[in-house]
Order: sequence, then structure tokens, then C-alpha cells
Amino acid sequence: MIVGLGNPGPRFAANRHNIGFQCLELLARRHAIALDKMQNKAMVGQGWVRAGGRHAKVLLVKPLTYMNLVGESVAPLARFYQVEPAQILVIHDDLDLESGRLRLRPGGSSGGQNGIKSLIERLGSQEFARARVGIGRPPGRMDPAAYVLQDFTADEESIFGPLRARVADAAEMWLLDGMDIAMNRFNGDKSGEKSAGAAERTAG
Repeated sequence: MIVGLGNPGPRFAANRHNIGFQCLELLARRHAIALDKMQNKAMVGQGWVRAGGRHAKVLLVKPLTYMNLVGESVAPLARFYQVEPAQILVIHDDLDLESGRLRLRPGGSSGGQNGIKSLIERLGSQEFARARVGIGRPPGRMDPAAYVLQDFTADEESIFGPLRARVADAAEMWLLDGMDIAMNRFNGDKSGEKSAGAAERTAG
């Protein structure tokens, strides 16, 4: 299961806080998986991720609760589809990570991210994978809550356009090769480097 975090509705669609939705939607388009089924307060889509002659079945989940309640949507879905926490990857924004950075991790605390906090509470486990997408800290004394609900600027899009593709690459590799290989490949580099089709290039 791959989950993208964000807030529902067109008003929030281009926000920094919605980078999880944006990356998940890109992954869905790349593999022609329609996020068209409403289930447990989420839009879900089932399909196959194919790369380098390999394939894996996946459930993509876009919770339509607000960020701090996503566990109410994801946990029942995980139980229904018999997905263990260790089989879940969550894509989310991270204020404490430099803008344009991607960090994969196999589990751990919420780090203050409300969506992750809700998932830990409802899943009863910290042992689900994360794709942390760095959006950086707000400038000056700006309220972080206001900052995350702003749209990406035109200048930021030059970073986050390639970064979305990179996150999709990382999700593919996590699914097909596992977290250790994905972390080794994607942790450390900044956005845009070697993006698009990483799973194909490492296959075989």
C-alpha cells in the first residue's frame, strides 16, 4: 500500500502540505492506476507497478480526511486488504528537511507531522515506511501552519517538478526492491538528480 498525504479539495491541491497527494497522483498516472473508488474516506486505486520486466500489485490511497485524521481512513483500509504496517509506504511533506530533499526511512516517530501521528495511533505501530519530502522551514517569523498551506512558488516548481518524479521512482523501488535498496539509492541526493525510471535502470 502506498499512501499520499494531503488535504482534500481544490483549494489545497497545489499547497506545499499536499506534496504527498501530488506525488501519488503522478505515480498513478505513470502506471495507469485510476484513483476512482471511494472507500473508508479515501480515493483508492488498485493496479500494477511494472518496471524492468518486473511487476508488483499495489493499492494507492489518497485519504480525503484532513491531514490530522488520516489514520481514521488508512487503518481500516489496511485491515480490510490485510496489509501489515511494514507493507505501507507513506509520502508526506517535512518541514525539518531541506527544501528539495527526499529521505526514505523504514519507521520511527512522527517527528511532529500530524498525519504520521494519526497513522501511528490508528495502526498501533510505527513500523511503516516513510518518504519524507523536504519543504524547508518558513522564512522569518512566518507561522509554519500558514507556510505549509501556501502553494509552491514558480521558483520552487523548478525543484519540485523533478522531485515529484524522483519520489515516484523511490516508491517504485521500495515496492520492487525493498527499503534498504531504495534508501541506498535515494537518500543523500537532492531533487531532480537521476529522476524518472530509476527502477528500470536498476533492474536485472
